[in-house]
Amino acid sequence: QAQLVESGGGLVQPGGSLRLSCVASGLSLNVYAIGWFRQAPGKGREGVSSIGGSDGTTRYSDSVKGRFTVSRDIAKNTAYLQMNNLTPEDTAVYYCAARIGATTYRPPDYGYWGQGIRVTVSS
Repeated sequence: QAQLVESGGGLVQPGGSLRLSCVASGLSLNVYAIGWFRQAPGKGREGVSSIGGSDGTTRYSDSVKGRFTVSRDIAKNTAYLQMNNLTPEDTAVYYCAARIGATTYRPPDYGYWGQGIRVTVSS
């Protein structure tokens, strides 16, 4: 049974950095694309980054471009989201999700989801 488990969240000051990890089991990241989403209180789920399964192509939303970096380690079957220069607007629960096919920012396109991990940016 496929499973995604996120880690690495927490409280960080504005301007700080965090790295989120998404460990996959029961599916292979060289086949499945990974999308990173976030959901702030009272808002919908927003796609922020993705990495393709077959080719590792990366994408970023305008809100995080230049600050976040998505990557993966196929040997560890783990995806990462390095988040730098964080602002209070980045505060949210972050999710990784997996799908076969091209990356999208549409949550219904993803069949597997992690449990979510909270990131709080505050002084």
